[in-house]
Amino acid sequence: MAEPSSNTTSEASQHADEPWNAVITKKQIGYASLVCFIAWVASVYDYTLFGTLLPVIAEDFGWSAAKATAINTFATIGVFLVSLVVGFMLDRYGRKKTLILLVIGGAVSSGLSGVAMGAASMVIIRAFSGFAVSEEVVNAVYLNEIYKKAKGRGFMYSLVQSGWPVGALLAAGMTSLLLPIVGWRGSFFVAACASIIVIVMAVKLPESPVFAAIKEVERRRKAGDAEGAAKLAAEQDIEVNTGNNLGLKGVFSPELRRHTISLSLVWLFSWMAIQVFAVLGTTVLVEAKGVSFENSLYVLILANAVGFVGYLSHGWMGDRVGRRNTVLVGFLLGGLASIVMLLGPANDSFIYMMYAVTLFFLLGPFAAILFYMGESFPAHVRGTGTNVAHVMAPVGAIIGSGLVSILLTIGVSMIWAAILAGSLPLVLSGLLMFGTRHVDHLENDPMKEAVA
Repeated sequence: MAEPSSNTTSEASQHADEPWNAVITKKQIGYASLVCFIAWVASVYDYTLFGTLLPVIAEDFGWSAAKATAINTFATIGVFLVSLVVGFMLDRYGRKKTLILLVIGGAVSSGLSGVAMGAASMVIIRAFSGFAVSEEVVNAVYLNEIYKKAKGRGFMYSLVQSGWPVGALLAAGMTSLLLPIVGWRGSFFVAACASIIVIVMAVKLPESPVFAAIKEVERRRKAGDAEGAAKLAAEQDIEVNTGNNLGLKGVFSPELRRHTISLSLVWLFSWMAIQVFAVLGTTVLVEAKGVSFENSLYVLILANAVGFVGYLSHGWMGDRVGRRNTVLVGFLLGGLASIVMLLGPANDSFIYMMYAVTLFFLLGPFAAILFYMGESFPAHVRGTGTNVAHVMAPVGAIIGSGLVSILLTIGVSMIWAAILAGSLPLVLSGLLMFGTRHVDHLENDPMKEAVA
């Protein structure tokens, strides 16, 4: 009986010396999924809390509605700028360390928001919530590598990504409970405490073996062991870092340029639709379809409930027909559903049904596209590539909101403003998926199994 024990000890020692060969157990996969889910919930909690509390904050500081909207716009620009560094962090410092650093950034943003003294300080502080909203980039990269050999990995990721509606619901629910007790400043402190819990949990996460392999290949190459670097890269199915295929240069290389640009535009146009139909959904329903404001509030609950189902459905479908195809069809159907809703009859039942369908196909594909990004970029630029596309989201939000404002100002009706700024960009984002890379989504190739 001593021999198996000796072998186990030897294997453990080997994995300690060679972390790229470490076996990620089911228990570790489960723990990583839980931590990433809670991290995403906490990040969304912080990100959506500011929007939820903005009317109260504006009243406290004496801001007009126009000034409050402008402050939110400037803060969103700051979010975009801060988000630019996340890809570099992922590829330089690792998946685990970056996750911890981003959650710390989100906690700082939440905590300092509670002590903001005016417009300028609030804009600067909220810019750092770009770390929080970029946490899903870490999830997309890290879990793609942790789930590398897991079955149903797309559906598993969709469960983690469903933290968006959960976090949004928590932000709305906790605000209604805590605001009368601790005020808007205290509400931000509670959000900071939630992030601290995640930081403690994340310390026990395993680092991605793929990232360990990338670093070892890089070390061998720099040490002059080109043969050893190439051998390990072949074993781990990663590309050799030549120094010329890293960072932005790597993701815009001739092999990846079309993919990177297409994916970036998909994020930009889809987030224009997010801004119109999710963020400004109540305004669109009230102004375009004559729904009462009281009834439109129920849309917030409907949006997050349908979004949760949409995440799981698109994650499940992505495992079977491919994540690229799932996103492509989903966004096309979402765009068409929104047009039907806007141009259809002003009947409450019809409006709510078509709005639910719109949100199902608008929100759901993000569970598939985030995991798809992780598997569509080579490992050595996975963090940078995923982040380059993802940072276009706040840009799309700014453009979507601004375009609606411009169209309404020049006299365009809300119906056509929503179609031009939301529906058509969503259809376009689906069509742009044709420009992205094909990725083999099959976990078990029936033909290979038959041959075997």
